[in-house]
Amino acid sequence: MSLTRDEKVYEITVIGGGPAGLFTAFYAGMRQSSCKIIESMPQLGGQLSALYPEKFIYDVAGFPKIRAQELIDRLKEQVAHFETEICLEEKVMNVVKKEDIFEITTDKGVHYSRTAIITAGVGAFEPRRLELADAEKYEKANLHYFVDDLNKFAGQKVVVFGGGDSAVDWALMLEPIAEKVTIVHRRDKFRAHEHSVENLMKSKVNVLTPFEPHALEGEDTIEKVVLRNSKTEELVTEEVDAVIVNFGFVSSLGPIKDWGLEFEKGSIVVNSKMETNIPGIYAAGDVTTYPGKIKLIAVGFGEAPTAVNNAKSYMDPGARVQPAHSSSMKM
Repeated sequence: MSLTRDEKVYEITVIGGGPAGLFTAFYAGMRQSSCKIIESMPQLGGQLSALYPEKFIYDVAGFPKIRAQELIDRLKEQVAHFETEICLEEKVMNVVKKEDIFEITTDKGVHYSRTAIITAGVGAFEPRRLELADAEKYEKANLHYFVDDLNKFAGQKVVVFGGGDSAVDWALMLEPIAEKVTIVHRRDKFRAHEHSVENLMKSKVNVLTPFEPHALEGEDTIEKVVLRNSKTEELVTEEVDAVIVNFGFVSSLGPIKDWGLEFEKGSIVVNSKMETNIPGIYAAGDVTTYPGKIKLIAVGFGEAPTAVNNAKSYMDPGARVQPAHSSSMKM
């Protein structure tokens, strides 16, 4: 297979940037393998960052409890020990083996790798978007479906649309940072965890229920949102500097199902080496299945090194599958 000089071939390409994907990339670095992560979302972290960043996780070894976003931040810090290429907002459309190299085609281009490890969780995420006229034109201005830096909302008037865990989490996290936070939900009751809702009601966040978005006003940015009461049809207007929409996400394995992999009940079948039915393609985390599989973050952390070590052996049959202990390695 002929490649141009600029088309670098990585040893391991990780498809999916959630917790399992991040630990896979770190461990690839531990085995001194060049590594790239391709993630469909604009941020790393998968469900933990997108759906419940402020929720505590209790089943990760070594942490009696840890907030979801803090776990992702620590994983990103861990990955930073090595030179990992990270490609965000790229959806992998196809993976084809040509001679001894995989050609990985995304919606933005083509990548090349000697092996691939799929850590796609429950699949690629797409936010449920705001269905209002002109909403799309504000997406590159001050209409947000993801929050990657809370500090950019400092001193602003922020409206959060949504009634689930993520919407409530973002509203509570923004309260001490923004000038004013308003959360708008179309029902009287929130769908978030009871403890989070209790904290919301005790906070200074302006809670508007049952209201839903009716219109957005402004030239280049949203300056006002018009809200409609779901019961009385009353219209109220809020001045805003930023709008955050969290109506949930739609996830799907999408094109992965067409790559020739073996599936069972929507999950990729792997063996004890984390090998798929296609030599050179491995999988780890919630996307996998095998007899006795348990879908936990901690399990994905265990599967990641297994996938990497066997990928290393696949590329170099002389390489040890069982590596030296990490305490013996130089970081």
